[in-house]
Amino acid sequence: MKQRIRKAVLPVAGLGTRFLPATKAMPKEMLTVVDRPVVQHVVDEARAAGIEHFIFVTGRNKAVIEDHFDISYELQHTLRERGKIKEYEALMRDLPNAGSTSFTRQQEPLGLGHAIWCAREWIGNEPFAVLLPDMLSKDSMTQMLEAYDKHGGNIIAVEEVAPDHTSQYGVVAVGAEHGKTFEITGMVEKPAPGTAPSNYIISGRYILQPEILDILSRQEKGAGGEIQLTDAMKKLCEQQEFYGMIYDGITYDTGSKLGYLLANIAYGLEREDIGPDLRKDLQALLNKK
Repeated sequence: MKQRIRKAVLPVAGLGTRFLPATKAMPKEMLTVVDRPVVQHVVDEARAAGIEHFIFVTGRNKAVIEDHFDISYELQHTLRERGKIKEYEALMRDLPNAGSTSFTRQQEPLGLGHAIWCAREWIGNEPFAVLLPDMLSKDSMTQMLEAYDKHGGNIIAVEEVAPDHTSQYGVVAVGAEHGKTFEITGMVEKPAPGTAPSNYIISGRYILQPEILDILSRQEKGAGGEIQLTDAMKKLCEQQEFYGMIYDGITYDTGSKLGYLLANIAYGLEREDIGPDLRKDLQALLNKK
């Protein structure tokens, strides 16, 4: 019988060097897409899918993330006193349930695999989700859990890119197809141009079985001198089933300047309060060029 996915790991220890100087004193995960921090959007996605417990793997100078997901007595009191009930209620809706968030520290920048391993005590012996906070999508985790309910095993969200872009990503090899999912027969991190096994890239959402933690505990450093999650998944792929789920939607890489700007525009256009005016202003701006 498959265990239900209750927990999600969010690795938020990165330095955000691509956004300096904005991230000199503020975590990149707290940069806003419209009026919500990037990390809040990712938590929203996971909560909507039914995830109950959020494990944040943080680093130095990331305390503001923990504060964001906590009660702010002074702010809440001020909002009530000033009659800003709508704003107060919005804050309370975003507040996680007591005991549903955990924070652990990745003390050295040793890679994504190491960050996941740092969460081992909170994960325990059950399957779990991983959501990379740089990658913003609407309902990828909901689609992931539907695929997990059907297949079990390990699930990786994938997206198709142009063949000449595969060297920038982790890429999977495609086996037997099952509609929107397929069996993964192998994977490689940032393959040399022309050597990728497919043009399906790993897009920042995973469901993994707990055995990955034992592999990570013995995993040697790989590309970039870091403990790579992809390397550990390749070993687990020899023991357990892995499936790729083709995400039906658009993912915005907010870790890049272009992806971050596109996310703000796309999410802004969807808003009823600002979308129509934003569309008109963008069109007027483009007409001036």
